[in-house]
Amino acid sequence: MMLFMKTVNLSITGGKKLKGTVVTNTSKNGAVGLLCASLLNKGTTTLKSMPRIEEVYRIIEVLESIGVHVVWNGSDVTITVPKKIDLTKINVDAARKTRSIIMFIGPLIHQMKKFSLPQSGGCKLGSRTVRPHFYGLEHFGVAIDTTDDAFKIKVAPQTPTEIILYESGDTVTENVLMAAALSEGTTVIKYASANYMVQEMCAFLTLCGVHIEGVGTTTLTVTGVKSIDADITYTLSEDPTDSMFFLAAAVITKSAITITRCPIEFLELELLTLTKMGFVYTASKPYLAENGVTKLVDIKTKASSLTAPEDKVHSRPYPGLNADNLPFFAVIATQAEGQTLIHDWMYEKRAIYFTELDKLGADTVLADPHRIYINGPTKLRPNELVCPPALRPATILLIAMLGAEGHSVLRNIYSINRGYEGLVERLTALGADVAYLKD
Repeated sequence: MMLFMKTVNLSITGGKKLKGTVVTNTSKNGAVGLLCASLLNKGTTTLKSMPRIEEVYRIIEVLESIGVHVVWNGSDVTITVPKKIDLTKINVDAARKTRSIIMFIGPLIHQMKKFSLPQSGGCKLGSRTVRPHFYGLEHFGVAIDTTDDAFKIKVAPQTPTEIILYESGDTVTENVLMAAALSEGTTVIKYASANYMVQEMCAFLTLCGVHIEGVGTTTLTVTGVKSIDADITYTLSEDPTDSMFFLAAAVITKSAITITRCPIEFLELELLTLTKMGFVYTASKPYLAENGVTKLVDIKTKASSLTAPEDKVHSRPYPGLNADNLPFFAVIATQAEGQTLIHDWMYEKRAIYFTELDKLGADTVLADPHRIYINGPTKLRPNELVCPPALRPATILLIAMLGAEGHSVLRNIYSINRGYEGLVERLTALGADVAYLKD
């Protein structure tokens, strides 16, 4: 069993040009969703290219605690689910460290009529309600009672024909997909998320024998199966937010680097926005990922001078600009001529975290909990900061420190390690001066 990672701090000497090639890693959000989906399979599930990140470790700790056999072989994970799952031994500490624990409900309703799961944690981004999960799953006869520290679930199985999702959320859609996968008959899911992790789960479930129409749209038609009992091998797809991290790092350091295996269909609007700001890059012809579905390109960046976009930068459900990529535009805007308005309407607190960039020389004006004005360009300066308890706001501080001439310290990078594998090693390979700090 994995152990919780101790507090890790980074030493960064910024102002250095990056050069070379970096490969896009596989997706955190895809990985945790498929780890949950493995509970549907009575056979053996092998997930290849699994990222070694804290969020994955937490889910695996939970799986192991309830009797699931998990074996690492290099970067691949093999999962064998027991005939009977024992939730009485669940690793509560691990479960409470990840919001993804709520996605255990979809698969477990096919095995148990009554069970309890710990309340979930993860990023601290305000009131991220779980009510849409309840509204979606109630069509399958699921009743969920929320206490201060647990989700208490009762199941009186039903077979729905149509579900209208209260919210077009990623994990909500995945939860309902897993519930529909083992529900015989056809379920139409309307207002579904079409985001990359949802398309990834559709690819996996299709491999398991579930028939799904409308992948990539907001209406999914799912024909479930009575049972999934097969040896399934699936290779995880690449992470658009990983590609975006290095795109932002290239912008901030004015560097020419090559980022390979970028999932282009989930980066097109981000790249278009950057192009309108003056960013210069070239992209290869698309090619398929190992899963045979996701389209990838190799991107070569060029040192660019940016201007602020004329319109606000805001996220939308796919095919809009990805909510997880929006924070990168906050740090990018610090180097763009003019004033940029970032509208982070999904989360109450995340825009507030963007003001941490002021401590690194940024000029921001917080309009309200959702909107922040960023004036640029400003000369970034080094500082010593503690990571906020949210993944993307933490990563943009690291990127800003790469562009700040001088020595910075970034403390407690657990939130970054939740979603990004080997950042220090990968940045070092590009010529950045980043190292783990010995206390």
